[in-house]
Amino acid sequence: MATHFYTASSLDGYLATPDNSLEWLFKQHFDMQGPMAYTEFIKRIGTLVMGRSTYQWLLDHSDVWEYAQPTWVFTHKELKHPTGADIRFVQGDIGAIFPRIQKAAGDKDIWIVGGGVLAVQFAQAGLLDELWVQFAPVTLGSGKPLFPREQQFELLETVRNQDFVCAHFKLAHQRTMH
Repeated sequence: MATHFYTASSLDGYLATPDNSLEWLFKQHFDMQGPMAYTEFIKRIGTLVMGRSTYQWLLDHSDVWEYAQPTWVFTHKELKHPTGADIRFVQGDIGAIFPRIQKAAGDKDIWIVGGGVLAVQFAQAGLLDELWVQFAPVTLGSGKPLFPREQQFELLETVRNQDFVCAHFKLAHQRTMH
């Protein structure tokens, strides 16, 4: 079992514009069946973890909740809950909540979806194992940073997927047990 931060980024290291727009991302060409693509990645995922902004963006931009896996949303606000979705709203210490997240994943992996701030919190708690980034051929100049903290990574592999350069890393100080 591993915890992954799987995301897309502009070349200058931003996940979204300052107003949380991803329009820049959807203008790029990415083969969803190609190397390091979402279709294969999601098969290994047993549970998702996201923050309020990512969760709200997903609700605002889709008519249906597309994930069958249990989803943990770290938030201090009361949010809408899609009918039939397994959404678990939590707040507090990531390390204290992690055993429940891990149990929900079963024998599969955990995916940190969306924002870099939550991924940093998992890394600081020693609970993030891998980073997958699909770098789009665009710069934004400002916005929501990919990983807003100094962190060392070890490059595992890179591939090209149409317009994107995809990179897979592990954290340099990987934990020894879950």
